[in-house]
Amino acid sequence: MLWKSRCARRCLQTLVCSLTLLLLVGCPQPAEQTPDGKPKKFRIGMSQCNLGEPWRVQMNADIKAAAEAHADLIEVVFKDAQNDTLTQQRHVEEFISDRMDLIIISPKEAMPLTEPVGRAIDAGIPVIVLDRAIVGDKYTCFIGANNKQIGHAAGRWLASRFPPPQEVKIVELKGLMTSTPGQDRHSGFREAIRDEPRLQVIFEAEMNWLGPNARKEMESALARFERIDAVYAHNDPGAYGAYLAAKAVGREKQIVFIGIDALPHEGQAYVRQGVLDATFEYPTGGKEAIETALKILNRQEVPKKIELKSRLFTKENIDRGGQLLD
Repeated sequence: MLWKSRCARRCLQTLVCSLTLLLLVGCPQPAEQTPDGKPKKFRIGMSQCNLGEPWRVQMNADIKAAAEAHADLIEVVFKDAQNDTLTQQRHVEEFISDRMDLIIISPKEAMPLTEPVGRAIDAGIPVIVLDRAIVGDKYTCFIGANNKQIGHAAGRWLASRFPPPQEVKIVELKGLMTSTPGQDRHSGFREAIRDEPRLQVIFEAEMNWLGPNARKEMESALARFERIDAVYAHNDPGAYGAYLAAKAVGREKQIVFIGIDALPHEGQAYVRQGVLDATFEYPTGGKEAIETALKILNRQEVPKKIELKSRLFTKENIDRGGQLLD
């Protein structure tokens, strides 16, 4: 009996030790803590290419608002490259050196930011590319709308606005053509009007997304051409700058103005005021970037690409919330 009792005790001790080991392995370890005893937050580095465009200011505001809803989990460190590619490259390197848990970047240019993003990935830091793509697929997730679709829709809308056999003289004011949105908004538009010889682009210029630049280029177009029927600008500040140039010489009522971005307080407001005839929504993706970042930080799978939807706003549909692009 004594032998059986000792054997039973040893079996019980072995069982207790085994269960204890399983519990230790199966349970998550306590979160790393700061010196004041609070759980350590994930740090996200956000590199914005510039804050000279209202749309980019809104993107940062959307990221900040979405992050504040999870203030106990994450903190976002914002950097403004002030429209300088070298500065933005340096910011990514600083995020890598600071061992950020995740990086969000809205690149100024595709090619020059490709290598720094790749180095972040090599360092084990996930990267969300927001709005403007880079070259290749060495990133964690891209979030943005379909710029080529938007440009194509702008061309088709313009063709419908001036039905045959009307000829249309067009000014195209382009964004930064070393960025993918500029390239896609241009190529999509040109594809849409390619088989419409009556729609002619008589003047084109790069205005780098800035309204004052667009105004200056439009002044040149107005001086050269007695007839301009439409302006297609790659963003709403560009379209508004063109409108101001035309208004200064009394020609704004002869011209149809089309922009892209459709912020409620900017592009949509211009449509309501009769300044723009149409604007196409390009969502900032700020809210979606934070939602995706949280999934990545929690080791959840995310798509390689998240495509945001766009809408067309005109005076006919703006009170109904615009028209979703197919």
